[in-house]
Amino acid sequence: MAKLGKRTRAAREAFAGKEDLSVEDAIALIKANANAKFDETVEISMNLGVDPRHADQMVRGVVGLPNGTGKTVRVAVFARGAKADEAKEAGADIVGAEDLMETIQGGTIDFDRCIATPDMMAIVGRLGKVLGPRNLMPNPRVGTVTMDVAQAVKDAKGGQVQFKAEKAGVVHAGVGKASFDSAKLAENVRAFVDAVSKAKPSGAKGTYMKKVSLSSTMGPGVSVNVESATGN
Repeated sequence: MAKLGKRTRAAREAFAGKEDLSVEDAIALIKANANAKFDETVEISMNLGVDPRHADQMVRGVVGLPNGTGKTVRVAVFARGAKADEAKEAGADIVGAEDLMETIQGGTIDFDRCIATPDMMAIVGRLGKVLGPRNLMPNPRVGTVTMDVAQAVKDAKGGQVQFKAEKAGVVHAGVGKASFDSAKLAENVRAFVDAVSKAKPSGAKGTYMKKVSLSSTMGPGVSVNVESATGN
């Protein structure tokens, strides 16, 4: 077994025996131990009582975090003509059509969010096997297939976060940076949890929100009291 470094050992000792904390206490613990050489991302992981293999149990949505993510988001837009110009003016990093499709097919995916106008979906559809597994496929349900590309670009760069349940019913996302004010992080956490709560699918049975955990990029995770996370 690999020997643990001093920082990792210290973090694990600090987290030992601590669970089911309030959002505020969990954030305080994470911030106190996020001492990597970069500004770590505070991440949330939610275990949901769903099986996303069934269509009526899929959890998917988008939420605008009130205090942003602290992350620079690179946005690609599939559009032509005036809509391509609108996307560029709104701050899109990459704009294209067939040329962008060929770039992606060639293995270059230099963006974090992909937006498309509806008329471009015939082209984008060919990239399903590449973009789908990375949760980058444009989807009208989360506002990334739209004629209002300018607003979609602004939302993506302004702190909007997409979420989607994985096979085991787990949803995870970054909700800010360790350098954020504690109150702002707590506000972001509750906004994210609220959005996932509202996205509860019709086929969900029993307990929907089973577990909520917070961690930093390099740190251990800590479980959060579900009622504290939902603001109840």
